[in-house]
Amino acid sequence: MYGLIGRMLAVEGKREALLSVMLDGNAPMPGCRSYVIARDPGSDNGIWITEVWDSREQHMASLQLPHVQATIAKARPLIAGFAERFETEPMGGIGV
Repeated sequence: MYGLIGRMLAVEGKREALLSVMLDGNAPMPGCRSYVIARDPGSDNGIWITEVWDSREQHMASLQLPHVQATIAKARPLIAGFAERFETEPMGGIGV
């Protein structure tokens, strides 16, 4: 399996709008076992995204899906940057 944990920063005052775009854009993605979007309680602009995929290749392929491309296009003006990014090798767990 392949995992990603990333912290995204919203443009000042736009976190809720960014969360809305990202949550509205959620749809099934082949190979995705878990995709969680969460507020960062330690930051007014931070968002954590935690993903588990069957493989790195399936994650990369998902970026070409029409609904993912549409979500990226809507979210881009609301994103100030990416603070942290970690790749993991999930071994299992609930919902995985």
